[in-house]
Amino acid sequence: MTLVSWSPLREFEGIFSRYNPIFGRAAPAAGSGDAAAEWRPVADVAETDQEYIVKAELPAVERKDVSVTVQEGVLTIRGERRYERRDNSERQHRVESFYGNFARSFSLPPDADAARISAESRDGVLTVRIPKAEAAKPRAIDIQVR
Repeated sequence: MTLVSWSPLREFEGIFSRYNPIFGRAAPAAGSGDAAAEWRPVADVAETDQEYIVKAELPAVERKDVSVTVQEGVLTIRGERRYERRDNSERQHRVESFYGNFARSFSLPPDADAARISAESRDGVLTVRIPKAEAAKPRAIDIQVR
C-alpha cells in the first residue's frame, strides 16, 4: 500500500535537482545565514505484516528540532537543520549540505492505527513506526429458517 501520493511534477523536480544544479535548489553559501533555505530529507517507506515503517535521514538534526504529527490521515515530519560555524578562524571553501526548514508528509493508509504511532531517532535516522489496526475477524452468522 502506498503512503505517498505520486506527483509527476515532483518527480521532474527531483530529476532536475539531481542532474543539473541550475534547475534545482542550491545549497546556501557558507556563512550566508540563509536559514530560510528549504530542503527535503530523503525517506524510505517499508511495510511488514504488523506495521508501516518510515525512515527519514536527518543528519546533524537535533531531536528538539524535529516534530512528528498526525492530522486527518497525514503523517508530517518537520523541523530545522541549523548551520553552526564551530570555529571562526576556519575558512569555508565549499558547503554542499542543506540547511534550514524541512517538511515531509505521507498519507496514511486506511488500516493505519494513528493512535499507536511511535518515533525514535538514532545515528541521524528518524524511524517512525505506524502499526496496522487489527482487522475485523470474520464471524459466522447462524441462519434461522422459519
